[in-house]
Amino acid sequence: MTTYSKILFSFILLSIFFLNSCGLYKKTDARKIPTNANERITKNVEEGRGFRLGNLGKNSGGNFQFASSNPLWRATLQKLDFAPLNNVDYAGGIIVTDWFGENSSNDQIKITIRFLTNEIRSDAISVLIHKKICDSQNNCKVNKIENSLNNEIKFAILKKAAQIQNEDLVKKKEGSAPVKLPKNY
Repeated sequence: MTTYSKILFSFILLSIFFLNSCGLYKKTDARKIPTNANERITKNVEEGRGFRLGNLGKNSGGNFQFASSNPLWRATLQKLDFAPLNNVDYAGGIIVTDWFGENSSNDQIKITIRFLTNEIRSDAISVLIHKKICDSQNNCKVNKIENSLNNEIKFAILKKAAQIQNEDLVKKKEGSAPVKLPKNY
């Protein structure tokens, strides 16, 4: 036997000795232990043995919220229906309009809405407005503008989102009423 083998054998032997003396291995009576795995798990949890990793391993889907169920998203699309949309990314939480303005004017604006949360509250969205001014030779200058229009758009969206959310709650309550079947059913 080489020195390495002796050290490895000694380590394994000591490990078995210490693990056995720690009480990890106990003789049990098979008549007292449930044969069903779920019953054993429940019994072990009740006795304080083992641990859980939340809902890991349970076949539950994620909590997905799609654009059609998000009141902020729906309200924003309704309020910006007058403008052509350039970029609409629900996963990225952003809506960007294309440049638009009056036909006779060289001034155009672009509105960007950033969704910071799905909750309807004053800091849920950010509204950015850029203004493009072009001269007769098509030289354009773009500036970010911050005025009362930013807040007007923001609060119009939030107000509409609150209305949509209330309408959805009313529909949900009406839909959850018990269905009465006819007597001859």
